[in-house]
Amino acid sequence: MPGQIPLIGEKFPEIEVVTDHGVIKLPDHFKGKWFVLFSHPADFTPVCTTEFVAFAKRYEDFKKLNTELIGLSVDSNYSHIKWKEWIEENLGQQIPFPIIADPQGRVAKTLGLIHAESSTHTVRAVFIVDDKGVIRAILYYPLELGRLIDEILRMVLALQLSDKYGRAVPANWPHNELIGDKLIVPPASTYEEAKKRKEQYKCFDWWFCYDDNATEEEKKLAESFLKRACEKPQPKA
Repeated sequence: MPGQIPLIGEKFPEIEVVTDHGVIKLPDHFKGKWFVLFSHPADFTPVCTTEFVAFAKRYEDFKKLNTELIGLSVDSNYSHIKWKEWIEENLGQQIPFPIIADPQGRVAKTLGLIHAESSTHTVRAVFIVDDKGVIRAILYYPLELGRLIDEILRMVLALQLSDKYGRAVPANWPHNELIGDKLIVPPASTYEEAKKRKEQYKCFDWWFCYDDNATEEEKKLAESFLKRACEKPQPKA
């Protein structure tokens, strides 16, 4: 059975973890920064290896968004270190971010990462945590499916823009089928406010209005994530 899963909008649980970068206290270690904690079933497995390479290749993109990365699995520190060495020696990719060692499953149980699919391995979970230590998004993937890292980048950017402009972000942004790269104005909370909405914004109706807050640079950044996700890289021989 899974443990108690933290909820979106809650503070990330205060927990001390052992990593290959030393002992870290979460969420305080990343105070003033956003962070993405992602769990994986096990080291030295093919899908997890592809994910770690993909995360590492995009590490600088996360850092530009004031966001750090930290992995987690039920493997030991020794396993994490050796796996990182193997990836660098055989695939030519350094893994710059820490991985939490959790051989007894203490952290995984705290975060509710042991699901019915496996009684011993963590599912592929993603926690996006903001600079105040609040959980803003949670994703779960099955063991057999690797994550789309550029979508996680788009999510971090979109959440930050929502905070910055006080707007909601539509589906497939910045390529939404109805309003393109615009952002959604929060619903009116009073009858008088609702009557004025169509005068203030572009609207389909008073409850569905939008405006053009995001900068061209922010839109282009989101575009770059989508474009890269669609590109077909040349696989290593």
